[in-house]
Amino acid sequence: MLRIALLLSVSVLTLSAAVKKDPFGRTPDGQAVEIYTLSNAAGLTARIMTYGATVVSLTTPDKFDVVLGFDSLEGYLREQPYMGAIVGRYGNRIAKGQFSLNGKAYRLAVNNGPNALHGGLRGFDKRVWKAETKGEAVQFTYRSAAGEEGYPGQLDVAVTYTLTGANELRIDYLATASEDTVANLTNHAYFNLSGEPTILDHVVRIDADRYTPVDAGLIPTGELRSVSGTPFDFRKPTAVGARIDAKEQQIQFGGGYDHNWVLNGAAGTLRKVIEAYSPRSGRVLTVSTTEPGVQFYTGNFLDGKLTGKGGRQYVRRAAFCFETQHFPDSPNKPGFPSTVVKKGVPMRSTTVWQIGKR
Repeated sequence: MLRIALLLSVSVLTLSAAVKKDPFGRTPDGQAVEIYTLSNAAGLTARIMTYGATVVSLTTPDKFDVVLGFDSLEGYLREQPYMGAIVGRYGNRIAKGQFSLNGKAYRLAVNNGPNALHGGLRGFDKRVWKAETKGEAVQFTYRSAAGEEGYPGQLDVAVTYTLTGANELRIDYLATASEDTVANLTNHAYFNLSGEPTILDHVVRIDADRYTPVDAGLIPTGELRSVSGTPFDFRKPTAVGARIDAKEQQIQFGGGYDHNWVLNGAAGTLRKVIEAYSPRSGRVLTVSTTEPGVQFYTGNFLDGKLTGKGGRQYVRRAAFCFETQHFPDSPNKPGFPSTVVKKGVPMRSTTVWQIGKR
């Protein structure tokens, strides 16, 4: 029995992740930024920095980094599309930068035409978070002051990244408000599983029977529309590029895919809902989440002007995002799942990325 116990102990230690902290530069106003490296015995490594609680890299056992980003902090400080960052207070769009809550109207900072996107002018992605090692995990915390970017109430946020022995990066979100507010937290990683210039040959499956169509400003109409017979049907594995340029109004509005899918299964339960596969590399990304939706975005606004890791130019459709979330513009859509965080009642969600190979 003692020998069995020792073997079990060794097995647990083998699966545990190591955590290392290093400096990663300073912001223009002098704030120190640190980067945490999590690695497991299988060879998966995640590097996450305190600026934006951003996933800077996710390197597979065969030494390939599957997320886009930059080689130094300076790349993240310039204008760039939220690469790897936690976005909030409200991920995705709120129409016209306004909503009402408990009979009171709120006006938000707008940064996407007339709309508020991903938290406003200086959202969570542009803040330096505090970080603390929690065993084999790292917890990042940020206090969003009442009135920040126009949102009511103080919001205390904790995002915990855990690297497991099953080659998973688990992201646990927790938010608590001092008064009723709205929130929608997600990670905005850009994935490319092959290193090819685009992800059009990647094969994707999304377990969703419906999606939320949008208007020309990419604001949901409020309808939940069936994916059947449309370019949005990914219930069977389908190449990203197969229908991405279909002459269909919704595709034209997004310039490709930039829509919210209504995920099957019970929201609040952790379930596997997405799989992406690169035929060239054999790498597989699976996504599990407790969230009701996912924004599948195919990098339509990348234009080659950004220089990323190793001098690579990030061209149009160089990567895709799976932003697990509540639905866009939910504060203005009573029929959507609520994004209200009640005073003193914690809001929790979990998303897990698992990396494998065929």
